[in-house]
Amino acid sequence: MAKIAYILLCHKDPDAIIQQAERLTSEGDYIAIHFDARAQTADYEKIRKALMKNENVALTKRRIKCGWGEWSLVQATLTTLETALETFPRASHFYMLSGDCMPIKTAQYIHQALDADDADFIESFDYFESNWIKGGLKKERLIYRHFFNERKNQRLFYASMNLQRRFKLQRKLPADIQIRIGSQWWCLRRETVEAVFEFLKTRRDVARFFTHTWIPDETFFQTVVSHLVPESQIRTRTLTFLMFSEYGMPVTFYNDHYDMLIGQDYLFARKISPDADDLKRRLGQLYSEVDTTFQISNEGPGLFKFLTGRGRVGRRFAQRFWEQGSTLGRERELLIVVCKKWHVAKRLLDRIRHNTDLPTTAYLFDEDDTPLPDLGGLQNGLEKRARHRRALVRMLFDHFETDRMVVCMDPSNIDVLQDFAADRSVTRLLEIDCTFSDDYLMGHAMRIGLAGDQTTACTLERLLPTLRNDLVFESDQIRDAEFLHHTRIRETADHDENSRAVAQFLSVPQDVARDIVSAPHLFAD
Repeated sequence: MAKIAYILLCHKDPDAIIQQAERLTSEGDYIAIHFDARAQTADYEKIRKALMKNENVALTKRRIKCGWGEWSLVQATLTTLETALETFPRASHFYMLSGDCMPIKTAQYIHQALDADDADFIESFDYFESNWIKGGLKKERLIYRHFFNERKNQRLFYASMNLQRRFKLQRKLPADIQIRIGSQWWCLRRETVEAVFEFLKTRRDVARFFTHTWIPDETFFQTVVSHLVPESQIRTRTLTFLMFSEYGMPVTFYNDHYDMLIGQDYLFARKISPDADDLKRRLGQLYSEVDTTFQISNEGPGLFKFLTGRGRVGRRFAQRFWEQGSTLGRERELLIVVCKKWHVAKRLLDRIRHNTDLPTTAYLFDEDDTPLPDLGGLQNGLEKRARHRRALVRMLFDHFETDRMVVCMDPSNIDVLQDFAADRSVTRLLEIDCTFSDDYLMGHAMRIGLAGDQTTACTLERLLPTLRNDLVFESDQIRDAEFLHHTRIRETADHDENSRAVAQFLSVPQDVARDIVSAPHLFAD
C-alpha cells in the first residue's frame, strides 16, 4: 500500500498546521514540515513542542527565508524533501501541500488511487508552446537573471531586467533541457525524488540556471522530472483541486462547497477558508472513513462560473464580490500608514520592506501611478480604486498570498479609513505626525492647486494659517474617530518612543522596530 510523505511549506497559523499534521498522520502516513524562517520563532516552537512525540512528523532543521517567486521556495522544498527521504524510508510517495489544503477524499481512497497508477502526478507543459501563462512575463522569466523580488522591489526588478535587455545580456537555456511549466502542487514517487537529487549532484548548471529564474517553483520540478522520467510514467495533472476567478485569483472554498468538493476527481483541495469551520470539520471526519463511495461529477468550475455570473439568493453569491458589502476576510490584517508627507511614509515603507517580509503598497487611493499588479482592471484609475476599494485590497492580499499587508493613505481619506476599520478584518493605523515648515506648506499649496507660479508671497502668507489648520483638522478627525488599533510616531519623539509604536503596529520585536525608525533622514523634507 502507498505510504505518503506530505511535504508542507508554511509560514503562519501554528494551530492549523498542528491539526493538519495530526490529521494526515492519523492513518499511517507521514509529514515533513518547513516553517518559514521569517515567521515568528514562538510559532515554530509551538509546532515543534506539539508534534515532537509524533514519530510520523519531521520538521526541517534548516529553515529558509522564503519569498514568493524566488528560488528560496524551491530550496525550501528540496530541504523538506531531503528531510522526508532520510526520516521516512518507507514513504513511497511525496505529496506537496500548503497550509490551505485539505483532503476531499478518504485516506483509504487516496492510498488506493496511488496504488492503482504507478506514475508521477505533475503538470508539465511545454513552456513556450503552451498557454499556461495567461499574461505578464513569459520568456523574460528565463532569459534574464532575476536578482530582485518583483513584489517587494518592483522598480529594481524591472530596472534590472530592462538593463539586461538594453545591453543584450540574455542568457542561454540549458542545451539538453526542455523547459516545462505547471502547477507546484504535485505528487512524486520515491524513485523520482531520489533521481532528482542524483541529477542535481551532476548537473549543478541546471540548479544555477533556475536560481535566478523568476517563479522557479512553476518550472524547476516540472522540467527536471520530465527530463528524468519517461512520458508514459507522468500524468500531466495535479491531484489538488483549485480554481481561479475571472481575475486570475485563487478561489476560496467555504462551508457550502462540501458536496461540490468531494465530487471532484481530485484528492485534495486548495484554498479552504480559515473561517469555514463546518467544512473543515466535515472533511476531517470524511478522511478517516472506510469504504466510502464517491460520485465523481467534476462540475465545480462550471458551477462556480454560473453562480458568480448570475448571482443567487444566499450569503456569499447574492452580490458580486467587489460590491460594497464585500469583506477582506476575518483572518487578515490591513496595516495602514497615515501621513501627509508622502515621501516620509514611502521611506518608512522601504524600511519595513527591508526589515520584514510584509508586502507594501504606497498611496494606492491617492496617487494614480502607484505601482500595482494587474487586478483585472480594478487598478485602473483612482475613481475605480476608491469605488471598489475593499475588492481591490482583497485582491492585493490574494496576489501577495498573505494575510498581513501594509499600505499608505493620506489623512484626508477619513471615509476610506473608517470603511476599512468597519470591516471584519483587523485594521491597524500608524499615524506619522510631522512638523510642517512654511516652505513646505507653500509647496503643498502649489501641489494641490491653491497657488501657482504667479501667486504673490503676500497671498501665500495669508494661506499658511488656513493650510496649517486644515492639517490639524485632518489629524483631529482621525483621533476623534477612535480607531481600535491606532498608534503614532512623531518627528519630535526619540527613537525609543517611535520604535515602541512601530513594534506594536507591525507586531515585530523592539530591535526590528528600532532599526526601522532609526533610518537616517526619515523625516527630512
